[in-house]
Amino acid sequence: MSEPVIAFGQQPSGFFPKRFLVSKIWTAKRLQKEMGGEVVFFFHDCDHDPRETQTKLRSLRDGSLKSMNFTFENKLQKKFSPLYFKRVDPAWQANTARQLPNYVKPELVELFKSIKADNVADFCLEMYRGMGLLDGVRVERSGDAAFREKAISVDDFFVDVEFEGEVVRARKHGDGFALHQGGPKFLEVPVADFGKKDVTPTRDTRLGWMQSVLRCTHYVAGASEINYLNTGDAPEIEFVERDPIDRLDEAYVGE
Repeated sequence: MSEPVIAFGQQPSGFFPKRFLVSKIWTAKRLQKEMGGEVVFFFHDCDHDPRETQTKLRSLRDGSLKSMNFTFENKLQKKFSPLYFKRVDPAWQANTARQLPNYVKPELVELFKSIKADNVADFCLEMYRGMGLLDGVRVERSGDAAFREKAISVDDFFVDVEFEGEVVRARKHGDGFALHQGGPKFLEVPVADFGKKDVTPTRDTRLGWMQSVLRCTHYVAGASEINYLNTGDAPEIEFVERDPIDRLDEAYVGE
């Protein structure tokens, strides 16, 4: 019998990780201690929603909550570029580092200042690694062309394409591709040619696409995540709800 493969998935989840992501990591590692096997983080860095990286920190002085995020060079990049194509502004890093002593311990300020990354996804991942959260965890990235080449084809998908000086994530829409501008509004994007290395799934097709590569036996999911995953696309997986954690959408900065 093969060893268990215990997976969990999440977008880059703030430059300090949201507590619900940390709960997924801890749950997966708990399962590994109980049954052995390998833990795999499906890092969904091709998502384009800038809200994913909002980071809520509590003041060390009075406990008030402040929401921070990366800054973006332009509206097109902010709204439509994959997270692994959203560029990190060095001025943002320096400015944020000056604020962090009000919210986190000195060692986390120093870690933040030490990160050298060109894009938002890399920055988040290196922070999580620097915090020791991913020790012993294999990371697989949806933005990795090699991962995409190995994945199955899906009928509902996005493609990464150059548009007006940026790489954007355009969704299959009718006979072409478009950027969803809200409500019924779509902006058509010309796509001359694309291959598997350019394709990523939508929320509805993501599980089967991911599983075609990971072949996991167990998947740790949040309560809301369980509700939308098309579990019928991977009936061989045993789904495990992540362990409870308080203040789940706030940033984890140690206990």
